[in-house]
Amino acid sequence: MPLLLLFILIPVFEMWLLIKVGSHIGALPTIGLVLLTAMIGLALLRQQGFATLLRANQKMEAGQLPAQEIVDGLFLAVGGALLLTPGFFTDAIGFICLIPGLRRLLLGRLIQNWISKPHQGFHFRASGFRTGPGFDPRGETFDHDPQRPQSPSQSQQRRPDVLEGDFKRED
Repeated sequence: MPLLLLFILIPVFEMWLLIKVGSHIGALPTIGLVLLTAMIGLALLRQQGFATLLRANQKMEAGQLPAQEIVDGLFLAVGGALLLTPGFFTDAIGFICLIPGLRRLLLGRLIQNWISKPHQGFHFRASGFRTGPGFDPRGETFDHDPQRPQSPSQSQQRRPDVLEGDFKRED
């Protein structure tokens, strides 16, 4: 229900804001500002998108997971969509998603809120994505039976930053 409310209230707020700005500077300058922010946003999206893609390729070539770049790409997509939406409020949020320093600040806030609350299923940490019932977003594992004591060899082998699995290369 809150998401539906946002889809109703944000456009109403945007119309009110456009009318207020238009009454102060005129209709044509207001339309010009909306078009200007869209063009600047598209240029910024293109530049940031290529930079993020380049960083992701470099990390993949180095054998690392480009988790940060994936999240950046998601923010860039949301920011680009918001900048194409006519209005000053959505443009402000879109620019926050596109400007690297502001995007990192917003992402840091979201991560803090996400980590502070235990969730089911996918969990995001600053080091990447983790899944499954054996992961606690605070970094503790709990997939063992708490009634059954663990042997020292099991507790030494369990590391929350290691994903275990089998790998088979077929050329």
